[in-house]
Amino acid sequence: MNTEDLITMLARQAGPAPRAAAARRLAPALAAGTALGLAGALVFMGPVPAALFAEPGLWLKLVYSAALAAAAVWWAARLARPAAATAVPGRAALAVVAAVLALGGLTLVITPAGSRLAALLGSSWAACPGNVLSLSLPTLAGALWALRGLAPTRPRLAGWAAGVLAGAVGAFSYAFACPEISPAFVAVWYTLGIGLSGALGALIGPRVLRW
Repeated sequence: MNTEDLITMLARQAGPAPRAAAARRLAPALAAGTALGLAGALVFMGPVPAALFAEPGLWLKLVYSAALAAAAVWWAARLARPAAATAVPGRAALAVVAAVLALGGLTLVITPAGSRLAALLGSSWAACPGNVLSLSLPTLAGALWALRGLAPTRPRLAGWAAGVLAGAVGAFSYAFACPEISPAFVAVWYTLGIGLSGALGALIGPRVLRW
């Protein structure tokens, strides 16, 4: 039996950790990461014009990122507790992403052919994923710190969930500085930025979350 199998066995025998422990550690990390992400977006990138708050596209960005963050924090909290069921929150996060991808695809289909490329790329497609990733970093650091003090038995998956959570917070923050309102743009480039954050979390997770 290798070390990782032994850890998993002992953790499962110990039973689930108290739910409140995960919430107590993740909540301040999430709050601080959101505050820093918003500050970074508004100070370094500048706020969107107030008129954009009347556009449904801006609210789509906020609802998408907030819903995904809620699912991801639930998922990360479950992954921090040995023997806790993790399938449902994982599927919830996937469902949020799938719904936005479907909406973006539908919007692109009904957009006139000559306008589809503009709807997909906007004027900032190249910068969007990197901006989402950069604004996610404070939350990613905080979420990994929170998970490190708990008991994740699947560090790579826990790192991925922390990264998705951080990416969703980064996307939420970036929405206040991003002028793009096309659902197709949000579905592709915001999701790519969130995915990059998730990949970074999965890469770092095994290094920092091992017992």
